[in-house]
Amino acid sequence: MRTTVGIIGAGPAGLLLARLLHNAGIDSVVLESRDRAYVERRQRAGILEQGTADVLRAAGAGQRMDREGLRHDGIELRFDRRRHRVDFPALTGGRSVMVYAQTEVCKDLIALQLAEGGPLLFEAEALAVEDAATDAPRVRFRHQGREDVLECAYVVGCDGFWGVARKAIPAELTQVFERTYPFGWLGILADVPPSHDELVYARHDRGFALLSMRSPSVSRLYLQVPDGTDAGAWSDEEIWDELERRFETADDWRLERGPITQKSVTPMRSYVHEPMRHGRLFLAGDAAHIVPPTGAKGLNLAVGDVVTFARALAHQKATGSPELLDTYSETCLRRIWQAERFSYDMTTLLHRAPGATGFEDRLQLARLDRIASSRAAETDLAEGYTGFAFG
Repeated sequence: MRTTVGIIGAGPAGLLLARLLHNAGIDSVVLESRDRAYVERRQRAGILEQGTADVLRAAGAGQRMDREGLRHDGIELRFDRRRHRVDFPALTGGRSVMVYAQTEVCKDLIALQLAEGGPLLFEAEALAVEDAATDAPRVRFRHQGREDVLECAYVVGCDGFWGVARKAIPAELTQVFERTYPFGWLGILADVPPSHDELVYARHDRGFALLSMRSPSVSRLYLQVPDGTDAGAWSDEEIWDELERRFETADDWRLERGPITQKSVTPMRSYVHEPMRHGRLFLAGDAAHIVPPTGAKGLNLAVGDVVTFARALAHQKATGSPELLDTYSETCLRRIWQAERFSYDMTTLLHRAPGATGFEDRLQLARLDRIASSRAAETDLAEGYTGFAFG
């Protein structure tokens, strides 16, 4: 099998890249190790930056998002029983975010790819990327019980942290930067309408909490818990009681309870792999970088990567110049490190570290009070949250 771009992974990054290349008249093949049902139900991110939503619309994949997604023009910060709303459009010249689950993005892009795009092979396990430093890279994969080879002009690894693409870059050429946090998020899905119409980020002496949503009838909530926590060790009542404590305010706001349908614990880490390119192999998304979920950046960073690659390849097709492909890694990393910085700032602003001192607690409250009282500080948060420019 032969194609121009071999894409490993049918998450939102790989699927969007296939769509962008199709619209640019560039053929591709997508290999996905899981079956379609798994891809369409795996729960991940749910916040789309302004730029991500705009890219999906321009790619022809935004109709259901605009019909069913929830546009949010701000977030609420809670601390010391106070409430402060950050107004995104007023601070950023009109930008907002969209609540639309990654599962729904994948469903939309899969439907488009199967109807209009190139081959999308489910249950096709990539085994190795070979000859990445040559003009003819190959992806060895297993599909329907037999091994095959995908011959490409380029390979893009959108196969996540545990995928094979990054392993094809020689270790002596790489640098890894990472940080592991001593806490995680206990996340729940609950069949109850959200208790607030925008996301609520709460800093509390007992730990961080986040009120989010998947739809007008389904709430998504999180609690900071120690690293290694077993989600099953928490009863439903204990979860709701702890959420109530951490979201407590001085007014009459109340948290609505409902049946919990899913529990899980998400570890927290920051990770960047440099470079993101080796020869004709390009990394995108979690294959190259991970951020703690506090800043809602993971999916959006992956979109920025594939937009950068698609633009670079289209530029080469139109002009013959490889300049943008040659600078792919540097271009992406500028945005990635800003997102890493923002996610780290949000994480350390809102989470209470084990053994934190009273001095550190007061610093957190001072930082939050600064955001609530300074338009400059508030603008910096709003600009970071709604997204950094692609490219």
